[in-house]
Amino acid sequence: MTSTVLIVDDEFSGRQTLESVLEGDGYNIEMAENGMQALEKVKIIQPDVILLDVMMPGMTGFEVCQRIRSDPQVAEIPIIVLTALDDRESLLNALKAGADDFITKPFDRYELRARLIGITKLNRFHKLVQERSNLMEANSQLLKAYEATIEGWSHAMDLRDRETEGHSHRVAEMTVELAERFGLGEDELVQIRRGALLHDMGKLGIPDHILHKPGSLTDEEWETMKKHPQFAFDMLYRIEYLRPAMDIPYCHHEKWDGSGYPRGLKGEEIPVPARLFAIVDVWDALTSDRPYRSAWSEEKALAYIKEQSGRHFDPDIVELFLKHRAEKSGMNSS
Repeated sequence: MTSTVLIVDDEFSGRQTLESVLEGDGYNIEMAENGMQALEKVKIIQPDVILLDVMMPGMTGFEVCQRIRSDPQVAEIPIIVLTALDDRESLLNALKAGADDFITKPFDRYELRARLIGITKLNRFHKLVQERSNLMEANSQLLKAYEATIEGWSHAMDLRDRETEGHSHRVAEMTVELAERFGLGEDELVQIRRGALLHDMGKLGIPDHILHKPGSLTDEEWETMKKHPQFAFDMLYRIEYLRPAMDIPYCHHEKWDGSGYPRGLKGEEIPVPARLFAIVDVWDALTSDRPYRSAWSEEKALAYIKEQSGRHFDPDIVELFLKHRAEKSGMNSS
C-alpha cells in the first residue's frame, strides 16, 4: 500500500530537495507552498504523513500543526517538523503544537528516510487497529440488531398465538440451560437460543381460523397445522445468519420413534438441538395454564416425559432433563 506524503515548505528548493530524497521509495508525493494551502490539502487528500517546515510567512509550521491537531477529521495524521532552528525551545514548541517528530536542517537524507519509514509503519499499524476496532464495533451493533429482530419476531408470534404468551422466552432459556448441561459450546448455544425463540415462526403461515380454533381440528386442518415447520424452514432458510439456527424451527416436532413430522426423522437423525428442545417445549406446554385446561403439576408432567422416553424423546436427554429438574427443584426448595 503506497503512503502519501505531504511536503509543506514555502521555498521551491526545499520542496525539491525533499522530493529528491524520497524519490524511489515508493511514496506518493504531494506539495503545499504555505500554511493555508497545506490545511486545504490535508482535508482533501488526508496524507499518511506530513513533512512540515516551520519558518513560513503568514502562518508558521507550529500554527499549521496546531490547526491540524484541532480538527477531528485529520488530527491523527503524523507530522514531522523540519526546521533550521536548532534549539531546545523550538523542539518544545513543536511538541506542544502536536508534532510527532522534529528534524533540524540541514538534515541527513538517510536519517530522514529512516524516520519516515518508522512513522509511516506506525501510522499504518494504527489505522489497521482502528479499522479492526471499527469492524468489531460494527459487528457488535449488527449482532444486536439481529437479536432485536429475533426478539421482535418471537414476541409477535406469542401475541398472535394468545394461548402461549411468554412461551417462546421460557423455552429458549430452558433449552439453553439444558444444552449447557449437554456440553454444547457457546456458538451452538447462540444458535439454539435463536432457534428456540423462532420455533413456531412457521405458524405465521397457518390461517387464523385453524390456529385459533377453540375445538378439535379436522383431519384436513391438522394436515395444514403440521406444515408449520416446513413454513418456518421456507421463511428462515433464505436468511443466511439464521441458517445455523434452523434445527429447532424445522425439526422440533420430530419424534425419537420416527412418528413425528414434517419428515418422519428417527433417533439420531433428529438434530441434537431439536431433541433437547422437544422435551422443554412439551414440559412448558404441560406446566402452563391454557384456556382449555389448567397447568399440570410437575409430578404429572415429569411422569409423562418419563413415559415418552424412547417414543417421543431421546432417552439420554430425558435422563439429563430429569436430573436438571431435580437440581432446579432442590435449589428452589432451599
